[in-house]
Amino acid sequence: MVLDSGTQAYEQAPPSLSVSPATVSGVGKISKQNGPRLYSSTRPPLSAPSSRKSSLVVPVNSRPSVSQPSGLASSRPKVTSSKSEIRRFSSTSLSHGRIRRSESTCSVGGYSSKGYLRAASSLPHIAKSKAEEARAISKSPCLLVALRPNNLEQERDRFFQSRYTYNPQFEYEEPIPAAVLEKYNEASDKFIPQAVRIIEAVLEKYGTYEQFEASTGGQLLTKCQIWSIVRKYMQKEGCSGEVVVQLSEDLLSQAVMMVENSRPTLAINLTGARQYWLEGMLRHEIGTHYLRFINNTQQPWSTSDGRRQYGLRPANPTEEGLASLHSVLFRKQPFLWRAALLYYTIQRAALMSFRQLFQDLAQYVQDTSVRWEYCVRAKRGQTDTSKPGCFSKDQVYLDGILHILRHRQSIDFHMLTALGKVSYEDVNQLQAHGKLEKTRIPHFMQDLTRYHQQLEHIITTNRLDDVQLDNLLPD
Repeated sequence: MVLDSGTQAYEQAPPSLSVSPATVSGVGKISKQNGPRLYSSTRPPLSAPSSRKSSLVVPVNSRPSVSQPSGLASSRPKVTSSKSEIRRFSSTSLSHGRIRRSESTCSVGGYSSKGYLRAASSLPHIAKSKAEEARAISKSPCLLVALRPNNLEQERDRFFQSRYTYNPQFEYEEPIPAAVLEKYNEASDKFIPQAVRIIEAVLEKYGTYEQFEASTGGQLLTKCQIWSIVRKYMQKEGCSGEVVVQLSEDLLSQAVMMVENSRPTLAINLTGARQYWLEGMLRHEIGTHYLRFINNTQQPWSTSDGRRQYGLRPANPTEEGLASLHSVLFRKQPFLWRAALLYYTIQRAALMSFRQLFQDLAQYVQDTSVRWEYCVRAKRGQTDTSKPGCFSKDQVYLDGILHILRHRQSIDFHMLTALGKVSYEDVNQLQAHGKLEKTRIPHFMQDLTRYHQQLEHIITTNRLDDVQLDNLLPD
């Protein structure tokens, strides 16, 4: 594992100091197979004010054996016009990944076998074909970058100064592809009763979301604490030395798994890294997305042509549903709050202006910064947010969760993980063709009896039951 202590801008940041300029390209996964999956944890973190961000400091000498190389500054590197090349994990193999985004900083080496810091250049490098590099030049910026308004902070200030009556007018660096907006411009209300039931269950138990977060999430972690927890988790999964870890204060989501400069990279948001929730995020990003991705690279359907050959369904909603369940696995109170509130917010955004949506969410979330983040996620892609409209991608989390819980008794979870980026519906037809010799199963799924017990606990906690799920999702 390589640790990166630098910060990044909201969804896009300065390039790596050691990387030559490259064109950021490739709208993420706009394909018939998978759609533009963003692979990020489901709830936006608190949007911390600048004073809070500046108070986050790496404790000096708290871990004497982990020191920052003298040649690396702890502040944000100077922004240049160059953009480093980043690919998000897709259903295809590493050599065929499509999403690229600019969100890199300088890298700090992790431990070598002798206990010294190891340079980022020593990590396994993921080679790309010449054809892929040629395609990269002609592609437009990735979805995450394209959907980030250029004037986000200015509009946030105007919105708060107006006492929440102003509808932000977002501007974007480049026109967002019409195909993307069309694909995600309609929200579903199919699971609204379940979403509201989950939200109300949390509020009945804790009174407010803020109390729920304080009681179950614990304290915000320092950089050194995050690094220690991440390092131990990587050891559990046998991933030490495989994944670059970056710490940020400005991601929209809690974390994001991507490929940056041909290396698997996990970016973690400092403002959302809490004491009792961080390992759940690691199960989401590393234990689910990364391991299923690595397993997928060994399969004959690792390319888009291979997926077509085997007639595979989209990996979502299974992919994000499984990851979201793993986020709350083993919690004493495994509420699916984040997935539920995102689902609800998007459905309401399709009917409301930004201002109306913000006011509507006040019944569930008091913290205005948290509400702002949810509204931005639901309204991203829009220019004039005074009009009803949404970007519905984030509804996939609750959708996937409910499908998996509905079929949990018949799903072979080991096979589902080993076969890679596939839907649970395709497991039976694929298992005879899968390459399983070197596949990896996450440590928390080794004991399937305990794993199923945890799924039952999730169902009970969130006021779901089999009769309800059967009626919602009949065979």
